[in-house]
Amino acid sequence: MKLAPTCYECLRRLILQAAELATDDISLRQQAIREAIKTLDSEFSYSQISIVIAAKIHKIVRELTGNPDPYRAMKESEMTLARESYSQLRQRNNDDLRGCLRLAAAANAIDFFTEASSITQHISKPVHFAVDDSERLEAKLKNAAKVLYLADNAGELYFDLLLVKQMKQFAPVTYAVKPSPVQNDLTLEEVKRSGLELELGKVMSTGVDSPGIILSQASAQFKQEFESADLVFAKGMGNYEALSEYPPEGRLFYCLKAKCQPIANSLGVPINSYVAMLQ
Repeated sequence: MKLAPTCYECLRRLILQAAELATDDISLRQQAIREAIKTLDSEFSYSQISIVIAAKIHKIVRELTGNPDPYRAMKESEMTLARESYSQLRQRNNDDLRGCLRLAAAANAIDFFTEASSITQHISKPVHFAVDDSERLEAKLKNAAKVLYLADNAGELYFDLLLVKQMKQFAPVTYAVKPSPVQNDLTLEEVKRSGLELELGKVMSTGVDSPGIILSQASAQFKQEFESADLVFAKGMGNYEALSEYPPEGRLFYCLKAKCQPIANSLGVPINSYVAMLQ
């Protein structure tokens, strides 16, 4: 999905947020903001994908401030709140595939532009899919030999787990996360700290520290995993933005909340809708 006019202001907000989280040093912060905005202005094009620019923005902020993980406190807070909410919300959903899919989707309400104190409120709301391909998902799983699950925000880990376990009843599942910090995305380190690595099974890195997945920059191992998967389950808007650029071939399944108007427009759904869509 290519950039829309309103994406510029969103990326500018991202710069200000990342710089503020990265350092209390006003001089360093202002320097990071200036350099990141230069990159935004030079890179912004309606033929570009937002996560490519976002990845460059985050790299500039990390390097100029000397902070390798500006979003660490935010992620820790999100993971704590998500873990506490998980047990309660699980009781509202069946443990079948559709119930686990709803639960995983609910956690995609987590957003780095949303206050951590509001997370519980956001993910506690009932999930109704504006696009519901859950039956097609089950059919794909029944015929799959290999599934690749692309993780998104750190707090979603607990909500993904039950769905991963459901999928593993059909086929082996590889859970893919970021190799190092970018935004509030889940990393290998955070999976290990959570104590859920063994329950998830096979966990691997995408090899690229970008929001969503930039396949051209991913590791050779990940590219091989992606190409050989019969089903790629992609969480979140970043993964949709990147992978929706590829021709539909019936093996990409998107699970997300459309939290901005350009994404909603691309999907053909109202803003803040949940989507479970096979392409």
